Amino acid sequence: MESAEFHYARALLEWQVELGATEAIGDMPVNCYELPDTMPGTAPKQAAPAAPGTRAGAAAGSPAAVAADPVAEAERAAMAATDLDGLRAALAGFEHCALKKGARNLVFSDGRPGAAVMIIGEAPGRDEDREGRPFVGAAGQLLDRMFAAIGLGRGPDDTPVYITNVLPWRPPQNRDPSPEEIAMMRPFLLRHIELSRPQVLVIMGNISAQALLGRRGITRLRGSWTEACGLPAMPMCHPAYLLRTPEAKRDAWADLLEIRARLTIA
Repeated sequence: MESAEFHYARALLEWQVELGATEAIGDMPVNCYELPDTMPGTAPKQAAPAAPGTRAGAAAGSPAAVAADPVAEAERAAMAATDLDGLRAALAGFEHCALKKGARNLVFSDGRPGAAVMIIGEAPGRDEDREGRPFVGAAGQLLDRMFAAIGLGRGPDDTPVYITNVLPWRPPQNRDPSPEEIAMMRPFLLRHIELSRPQVLVIMGNISAQALLGRRGITRLRGSWTEACGLPAMPMCHPAYLLRTPEAKRDAWADLLEIRARLTIA
């Protein structure tokens, strides 16, 4: 019988292959993007003097001299989107986030756009990456049961909710997103909220709180109404945390009742 260590090692190897690894570790590090200074049989070229105000070795106006600002690029791409389909296309075409290279699918949203309640999760996990939809694993199943308890859901016959994440691509090994990744994806999230026009935001977990409130500490933030993007916002503990900490479900139920009281549900 194959051991658990074998399957773990194989999963790690398959992950590296998906990221583009083609060789084992060599004796010396190799920068595959670095071009040689000279070609065989030719004399080395003399470097031209750097123009004032530019970095040595980089020509003025070249990509090396003026590096792209991924946050600024994200802001331009997000604001150019005039509807949700356009925003999804802008995300699909955004090449500055390395997470995209290791993900199987872009996880954009689920539920009904324009719903009164918009739930902001953190990042896709394995199941979400496979299906291309947010909250479809064990945490997603708990999320569905939680909101069904107050008459909300993402099914065709439910009073609708709309769901997205701060990050549209799965981080490797489900690690927490870095501050740089959150900052890069934040313009798309803000535009997503603006185009969706919900009445209430539900901020699920620390990553969402950092992106929308600039703070972490969800166990302290939860349960009190705040404001994000000009909308009433209720921070809540992420369903994955509730699965690990069942005693916190009592507080989550109180938060859900606050959300139901805030809405007018037919």
